[in-house]
Amino acid sequence: MRPEDEFLGQGWAFPPAFVRHGPPGAERGEAALTAGVEDIRQSLGIILNTTLGERIMRPEFGCNLEDQVFNAMNASMVSYVETLVKTAILYHEPRIDADQISVVPDQLAGRLDIHVSWIVRGANSRFNAVYPFYVTES
Repeated sequence: MRPEDEFLGQGWAFPPAFVRHGPPGAERGEAALTAGVEDIRQSLGIILNTTLGERIMRPEFGCNLEDQVFNAMNASMVSYVETLVKTAILYHEPRIDADQISVVPDQLAGRLDIHVSWIVRGANSRFNAVYPFYVTES
């Protein structure tokens, strides 16, 4: 982690994994961690992929995008998804300010691309990411 990003903290990598230390075949491992901007990027992915009520101790955590899967892709739905994402980030990711959120529908692929640009609070650093939202066959 860069020294200027230390105030952002660190957390478990997503998906959770364990890193082995020491000689090959060692039974002891510890959780893989992410830090800084990568931790924020993974946190946003977790927020957008979590349904409200999914976490037992935090039923208000998440974004509830899954409820929009079978809705028609029109301007009203796109605007609603933008509002869902903006509200979820506002309440659940205090390290950033969502600068711009745009949802771009891809009718042929049956996908929404959620573009999120954010500013890290206290550093005035700008970053962005695209989160594709779609359902794949099982």
